[in-house]
Amino acid sequence: MSRARGSRLVRQESLGYQVNHLARLMAQALRERIEPLGVSPGQFAQLLALYEQDGLTQRELCERVRIEQPTMASTLRRMERDGLVERVPDPADGRSARVLLTAYARRLEPDLAAAAREVNRAASRGLGRSEAAALVTALGRAIGNLEGGRVAAAAAPGASARRPPRTPRVAASRLR
Repeated sequence: MSRARGSRLVRQESLGYQVNHLARLMAQALRERIEPLGVSPGQFAQLLALYEQDGLTQRELCERVRIEQPTMASTLRRMERDGLVERVPDPADGRSARVLLTAYARRLEPDLAAAAREVNRAASRGLGRSEAAALVTALGRAIGNLEGGRVAAAAAPGASARRPPRTPRVAASRLR
């Protein structure tokens, strides 16, 4: 994916750099559109997951949006404060709680979805439908290659001398 010039990694030819740069730009564009609605990009992925299936546990949300428990706990506290979610005891397991969307969050769904579609359209301007679909497919495949946080250690030269890779923290602002 990226070519090295000597031992240098060229930013513009690095898949990781380009995807990260795109994600930051998209998060910034999304922020401009959703902050007036009282939602931050750090809350967006959780809302999308809850729009797909309301009543998830904190652990289930962590798994779906790929962020760690402490980050999720902090985000959910802010979302409760902002009137977006409420946590209720799980009737099947008193040790856990279910995260439920509020009526306010439900009313925001069409506007949040429109904002995300607008950012996606802006980012894919100039791409044909088949190019945009191929990009989404390729990104999905790359994500699938890295899901679980482990890159095949044997594939990296000198990997045996390195510490095992950490599970990457995925920004909560990951756009879909």
